[in-house]
Amino acid sequence: MATFDDARATRPAGHPWFGSHRLTPAAPADTIRRMLRHELRDTGWPYQRVLPAAPMAIPRASYAEVFRASTALLDLLRRTALETAPTTEGRLAAYRMPPTEDRLWMSDPFVEERYADSVVRPDLVVGPDGPRILEFNVSGALGGVLETHSRIEVWRRLHADEQGRVPYGSPDPFAVRADMFRSLCAELGVAPRVAVAGSARVHGVESRYFQVEAEHFNSHGLTARFFEPEELVEAWDCAPHLRYPVGLRNLTIPDWLDAGLDTSPVQDALDHGCLLVGTQTSTFLHSKLTLGLLSEGRPWMTTAERTLVDRYLPWTRVLTDRGTTRDGRDVDLLPYVVKHREELVLKAGLGESGKQVVLGRDVDQAAWEAAVDAAADGTSIVQEFVVPQTCRVTLIADDADEPYDAEVAPVLGPLLFGGRPAGLFCRFYGDGSAGIVSVRAGTSSSDNCVVAV
Repeated sequence: MATFDDARATRPAGHPWFGSHRLTPAAPADTIRRMLRHELRDTGWPYQRVLPAAPMAIPRASYAEVFRASTALLDLLRRTALETAPTTEGRLAAYRMPPTEDRLWMSDPFVEERYADSVVRPDLVVGPDGPRILEFNVSGALGGVLETHSRIEVWRRLHADEQGRVPYGSPDPFAVRADMFRSLCAELGVAPRVAVAGSARVHGVESRYFQVEAEHFNSHGLTARFFEPEELVEAWDCAPHLRYPVGLRNLTIPDWLDAGLDTSPVQDALDHGCLLVGTQTSTFLHSKLTLGLLSEGRPWMTTAERTLVDRYLPWTRVLTDRGTTRDGRDVDLLPYVVKHREELVLKAGLGESGKQVVLGRDVDQAAWEAAVDAAADGTSIVQEFVVPQTCRVTLIADDADEPYDAEVAPVLGPLLFGGRPAGLFCRFYGDGSAGIVSVRAGTSSSDNCVVAV
């Protein structure tokens, strides 16, 4: 059963946004460790030497703020991406997308654009002045969904009272995604049959990673099936009542091409009426260039929208040789970026998992100038570095018999499915270090879910 302690009782608990109350471990360390690893078994999730001892708890107001800001900014991000050009062809040119991304389009442009933002996870850190969204991940292949569901399941079993109630709030990502598909099927007037399109042949993924969600759907009123690429023909080339009219596009084109997988079965399914979300238009929302355009401001933005962007997005610009503004004054962008290395970060427009990212404070001036020169072609952004603030958590390490307290600098990932809050994923380094946090970066990285108290 859950109990709380006050992190202020012994020493400061980090930034006040995180609050001061923590859930205490509800079982011995070995039990918690075994349960957490069992839930994510055979999915390809990396081994973690350090695990959480309880869900990360933050004040209900902070939790609500994350989703309120993320939802509002997603609306602006979508409009910014779509207004770059009136057609897909125009957007491909405006974003200078690689040729590999010009595929897997729906035949109906309206449908293609409408469901581009169905599956979203911003990444944010809490800076000195509160939460700042560093990027938007817009793709049906988001990390953190199964992981958050699995953590929630473990914590529910450990912290529930005799009536099954827990003293905190958190939606389950699978339950919210199931609701999204029910609404989508009702909107389209089709049977609630959901295809989960992906592949266990992508590096670091096993079939159970997809099967767990399909099984959840099947046990909650939907008919669902996981399809490998060569099986997708069975989603549409069958009797009408056996077809799968909607599905989750749990794949990325780069991952499939790297694994030597053919994307044409996905295109065949799309061409035969299977709507896989998020659609390929999500790539424009996912591109960090869109964040740069939004940060710089669009002519149609209201004063309130401009204030919202300034409040929650760090200063971000598409990197080219041009003039722009910084803190209300005009600057020449390239000279400014070169001069202010320690305050800035370079990011490729379509970089993934912390790849193609250069933190100015981590390199010397010569390396920084070379990176800036290579990135100044309009396909990368420069962004203000947000100094991550810490919170106090309780962890379990492989080499320790008892849980211990640590200060960590988490990266938070609010999940949004069909615009609905679907849980709050978080990643951190168990040793308290900050920077680019990727769960596949090594055994020092860890993950958890965040709940509201």
